[in-house]
Amino acid sequence: MSPARKPGHETWDAFWAEVSGGRTEVIRGVEVRVPTDVPMALEQRVEELKDSDDQDDLAELLALLFGKDVLAEWMANGMGLVELQTVLTWGMAQAGGRDLSFAEALDMVRSGEVGKAPNRAARRKAGAPAKRSAAGGGRSKRTTGASTATSRRTSRA
Repeated sequence: MSPARKPGHETWDAFWAEVSGGRTEVIRGVEVRVPTDVPMALEQRVEELKDSDDQDDLAELLALLFGKDVLAEWMANGMGLVELQTVLTWGMAQAGGRDLSFAEALDMVRSGEVGKAPNRAARRKAGAPAKRSAAGGGRSKRTTGASTATSRRTSRA
């Protein structure tokens, strides 16, 4: 005997459509759904196509995030490169669960923060000091006064 179904969603798709919001935005005249999760195929394809400069590859990635043929429509409507970078930055943030505004995405593009750790820009905006890298290019500091070299003159063959 199976347990009684509780009232609510009859299918996974109906449930997920409700919890993911179904919000849309109009970008360059094209209505797109706001990404609420990073498609699994997107991460794999980004890695595979990271060195590609083929427009078809970019269109494929955008289709995974925003829907089919969106790049062609945006290009036909006059979208520029900075706009595209801004939309991608915004879309990836939305997909990752961060409600980034279009203005914040543009600031990230202009400041070169695209592709950096997502909280780096937020730390900088908040005035938090940036973490210093151990490999900062400065001179190494001596850790001990004792020599670490071996005194052995021959190998142990």
